[in-house]
Amino acid sequence: MWFKPKSYCVVFDPLDGSSNIDCGVSIGTIFGIYMLKDSHQPTLDDVLQPGKNMLAAGYCMYGSSCTLVLSTGSGVHGFTLDPSLGEFILTHPGIKIPKKGKIYSVNEGNAKNWDGPTAKYVENCKFPKDGSSPNSLRYIGRYYSFSTWQL
Repeated sequence: MWFKPKSYCVVFDPLDGSSNIDCGVSIGTIFGIYMLKDSHQPTLDDVLQPGKNMLAAGYCMYGSSCTLVLSTGSGVHGFTLDPSLGEFILTHPGIKIPKKGKIYSVNEGNAKNWDGPTAKYVENCKFPKDGSSPNSLRYIGRYYSFSTWQL
């Protein structure tokens, strides 16, 4: 498949988490890809499109290994960089959100601003009324870290 030059635009947060590099936590890049609206010079309107117009989206997490998670609209797949080949290898095909997870991620510092249903959900994660084990809380303030833990 061949594409015309200037057919796409990429929106991204280049180093999400960079304020915490000194803490030794992972950092990453979050990105989305849109088709340009017209065959013209790109404008701000091209990057301010609704998310439903994205052709692809994902994140890349940097740390002890380099992981790329990508969706082009039909499934989510994870790839890990093999430095000896200089290529990303499919290592996590068909990633799915579990029906019931064991981990939840919230910023408890914002609890006073939560609506009733959110507060009730978090309370149930901590103290399940059905007698099951409580969920574990993990919060590091990064989208891609949450996503990886949750999946």
